[in-house]
Amino acid sequence: MTLAEELAKLEQMRERGGLSETEFAQAKARLLQPPVAPLSRVSALNGLRRSATDRWFGGVCGGLATFSGMDAWLWRLIFVLMLTLAGCGLLLYVAMWILVPLDSDAYHLPLSSNS
Repeated sequence: MTLAEELAKLEQMRERGGLSETEFAQAKARLLQPPVAPLSRVSALNGLRRSATDRWFGGVCGGLATFSGMDAWLWRLIFVLMLTLAGCGLLLYVAMWILVPLDSDAYHLPLSSNS
């Protein structure tokens, strides 16, 4: 269905009373918005940052928690299990500590005023 057909269908629904004016305006705005291109995997990974607030050592697990939506304690448990079972957990954690940049909000912390 083309954009013109969809707009005509919306107009018909509004005329028949199926849509209120606000619903019509919202639906029309959604149709007229340009499509958002999905992020590539590389650009999605560029959003990974170490946490400046949720950190025990380097903020790696806090950053992974923010990036993935999992709790930070789960990431900490995963790294401990990787350390004890395969021994690669420490190496991976240190590599991420070095390679993953710190969250930019850490640089914008409010300064204390001496008023």
